[in-house]
Amino acid sequence: MARRQRDTVDTPKVKVTRENFRESLKIFRFIKPYKWYFIAGMVLLFLSSVVFMLFPYMIGLMVDIAQGNGEYDFSLGQMGWALLIILIAQGFISFFRVIMVANVSERGIADIRKALYQKLVSLSIPFFEENKSGDLISRLTADVEKLYSTFSITLAEFLRQIIILITGILFLFISTPDLALIMLATIPVVIVGAMIFGRFIKKLSKKRQKKQAESNSLVSETLMSIQVVKAFANELFEMRRYQASIGEMVAIAMKYARSRAVFATFIIVVIFGALFFIIWQGAVMVEGNKMSVGKLVSFVSYTFIIGGSIASLGNFTSELLGAIGATERVREILSTEGEMDLEGHPPIEHVPVQGNIRFENVHFRYPTRPDLPVLKGIDLDIKAGQKVALVGQSGAGKSTIIQLLLRLYGIAEGDIKIDGKSILDADLRTVRNNMALVPQEVILFGGSIRENILYGKEDATEDEIIAAAQKSNSWEFIQSFPEGLETVVGERGVKLSGGQRQRIAIARAILKNPTILLLDEATSSLDAESEKVVQDALNNLMEGRTSIIIAHRLSTIRDADCIYVLDEGKIVESGTHQELVLVTDGMYNAQAKLGGLA
Repeated sequence: MARRQRDTVDTPKVKVTRENFRESLKIFRFIKPYKWYFIAGMVLLFLSSVVFMLFPYMIGLMVDIAQGNGEYDFSLGQMGWALLIILIAQGFISFFRVIMVANVSERGIADIRKALYQKLVSLSIPFFEENKSGDLISRLTADVEKLYSTFSITLAEFLRQIIILITGILFLFISTPDLALIMLATIPVVIVGAMIFGRFIKKLSKKRQKKQAESNSLVSETLMSIQVVKAFANELFEMRRYQASIGEMVAIAMKYARSRAVFATFIIVVIFGALFFIIWQGAVMVEGNKMSVGKLVSFVSYTFIIGGSIASLGNFTSELLGAIGATERVREILSTEGEMDLEGHPPIEHVPVQGNIRFENVHFRYPTRPDLPVLKGIDLDIKAGQKVALVGQSGAGKSTIIQLLLRLYGIAEGDIKIDGKSILDADLRTVRNNMALVPQEVILFGGSIRENILYGKEDATEDEIIAAAQKSNSWEFIQSFPEGLETVVGERGVKLSGGQRQRIAIARAILKNPTILLLDEATSSLDAESEKVVQDALNNLMEGRTSIIIAHRLSTIRDADCIYVLDEGKIVESGTHQELVLVTDGMYNAQAKLGGLA
């Protein structure tokens, strides 16, 4: 029995180069409309950081004043009032800084989300076939959330730590140059070493989490397939597989634990040892009257602040690098060319058509399978108001014809015309505005019945909605619900039966009032009773429209004006039901006999 593995999706790591760093800065165009908020926020950030660095200095002054060694003629009371004023000023500065940064981050990220969503809905079907929906949702959520974190917190804190680092070092060199040199010779080296050590431990932690996730995946997989496990009597196999996975996780976990133990020792011995050494040096200078106690207190405070700043810079740097990766994934979508331009929200141009459809020598291959021809020179001539059916085996190309008419894909060769004009030259939304599709698997949105019917025409009146529901044979069951049209259908319409979902989809199509109607196996998944009700609704819908019907059940298409039989991407027969059943060796005749219609 082959070992089963579950795919894991990791966010791809992006190697930071000068080029992609420069490209990533283009994401700042989304905060350009709020640049004055950004500038004001950065100015306030600088002021709050500088004011914060005054506190250690003033604490040192207070200690010296208390000992009678103050450099300036201030009393402790005056210093207390000064500290209170600075604290209040710091509070006001911080408040307005947060508001300014929030204006930039919230509004800028909202613009990114809207631009991403607008781009996604404008992209063609091949894009979604080549990209997993989970990955796209991740870009719209996790990657944008990472950018939000960068704009709202990381970027500001990164700049703050740089200001604190520079300001702290300047204060130290001005007030205690001797100790500053000792500190700069030891603390940065120790902290950089701790950061490198920390990254190693972080990698081990990720390996442990990954292995644990694999173990959990095994449990989930086994429990979901427990009937298969028992049917093949493979309980021992699954147990050994899980034990092996847990053993690998324990081995990694112990290595991780040993590394954390070494790191803890490093922190206690090396980092605190370096700090105590510097403080000891300061105490020696105080003993020799080379430094006041207040200055030593200030120095120690600045040392801890600078050490924390260096450590924070390492963390924020990794977060910023991660944000560069996120911008690349977001920009990849934004730079993809869509099938339509929704910039400026242009309205759909309503150009009425008669409904004459012509396929001229159409060849097609799916972009994801370029080596496999699907349509091989299709010629169709459908007159306005005709009801035309497409039949054939699965994979013959029936649904592809509808997809090409909707321009969900581009054709390789040939042309498709409506009323003598190529749809390839027309505005895409105008082309689709004259059509309505009722598919086999109806997807309803998770709102109310009213909202789903209104999807066909968002500005429809109440009377139009009710009329569409009546013509689709759905008004009766809608009225049976306590909430009527306001009944929530649930995700994908899960609270309605298959027949009810189909009738809501038909009501939606009736409300749209299309010239061309496309029915793709609209009744194939229904039971006999539901099929009859839905078929009656479809007959109401098809009246006076050009209709293209795909069906396996010949009972639904025997009254079609023309039936085209497809086989391996070619039209092999065409005619009415009565004409085709007379072709004794024809494909349609064989299917009709199987269905009891010949």
